[in-house]
Amino acid sequence: MATINENFLKLQAGYLFPEIGRRMRAFKTANPKADVISMGIGDVTQPIAAEIVGAMKDAADKMGTREGLHGYGPEQGYDFLRNLIADNDYKSRGVDIDIDEIFVSDGAKCDTGNMQEIFGLDNVVAVTDPVYPVYVDTNVMAGRTGNAKDNGQYDGIVYMPINAENNFNPELPTEKVDLIYLCYPNNPTGAVIDKKSLAKWVDFAKENKAIILYDAAYEAYISEPDIPHSIYEIEGAKEVAIEFRSFSKTAGFTGLRCAFVVVPKQLKAYTKAGDVVAVNQIWSRRHCTKFNGASYISQAAAAAVYSERGKKQVKDVIAIYMDNAVRIRKALSDLGYTIYGGVNAPYIWMKTPNGMSSWDFFDTLLEKTHLVGTPGSGFGLAGEGYFRLTAFGLPENVDEAMKRIAKLYTL
Repeated sequence: MATINENFLKLQAGYLFPEIGRRMRAFKTANPKADVISMGIGDVTQPIAAEIVGAMKDAADKMGTREGLHGYGPEQGYDFLRNLIADNDYKSRGVDIDIDEIFVSDGAKCDTGNMQEIFGLDNVVAVTDPVYPVYVDTNVMAGRTGNAKDNGQYDGIVYMPINAENNFNPELPTEKVDLIYLCYPNNPTGAVIDKKSLAKWVDFAKENKAIILYDAAYEAYISEPDIPHSIYEIEGAKEVAIEFRSFSKTAGFTGLRCAFVVVPKQLKAYTKAGDVVAVNQIWSRRHCTKFNGASYISQAAAAAVYSERGKKQVKDVIAIYMDNAVRIRKALSDLGYTIYGGVNAPYIWMKTPNGMSSWDFFDTLLEKTHLVGTPGSGFGLAGEGYFRLTAFGLPENVDEAMKRIAKLYTL
């Protein structure tokens, strides 16, 4: 008799974004003439930069020749890309990262979910609340949690509320934790963390022999000069932190798939007997066993991101999205909404009007204005009463969306 992994049965009814898609499709079916504008899922809308497209075309042409054919590549990624990552993302910021510490993959979502696999099930996981759902759900699937409670939270996970009162930076846990997920610039709130606050987490991890899983997928959107782009800008972070990066939002690779994770050689974990284990070696073993490497074409495209023309073109696209964010912030502020984010991240985190629940506001926007956003409660208990809008839309759609919201509520 084949049995199922019953940890999957602990999961809530549906993953957040497919549920949003389901409701939107149902609405469109019932209202086929409705012009629905989506500002929910953080997918890109601008074309991939010309320099990157050219690199993909060249790579594809090479694959059609005997001399240029690339079959299985190195599982960790081609050196030409890893060297560029080390030089541009780290050495340029005074951080020394060896290419053997860089592992190229097909997405940060996969990496953040897969990384927990190499750690024991007895580790206690800490997450912010609200939180990107993948961090929680993959630990549930692994069996690292208990059942879901009535409020949607899971036994066995330490939830760290983030809100306006703590500037969306969680307080250090008072209980034992072993694996700590942090995401900055933050998804969903759009908040950032300064170096002093991040240094407290590094010190905490050192003192408690914990490991920080640091998701920096949106670092390219940071505009303020004193905000760290990498946790490794903090002294000692290579001893306690793994960092996740992505080309998806940086360069529009959501449909192309390429990312990387940094696992420093100094990072250590322990056996139950207390013996020291190098995490880099364990992740490398897992990576080589379960992954055949990102495609040569996607890695060639990622390399073009670091060319001079590529950098400029990528910055130009990011500027379009962040201009959207500026217009969203102004429009909502003028209407009297309380808003956060949208300065160093492409997400605007807003309070729902008149005490409405997150899902009620979602349904109201969809039915009355034909707009789609993301209910804050979908990111966790502390997200109730909030709503996320993304700045990844087309500028003309953003302007139209703000006009529709203005007609719905004038607070």
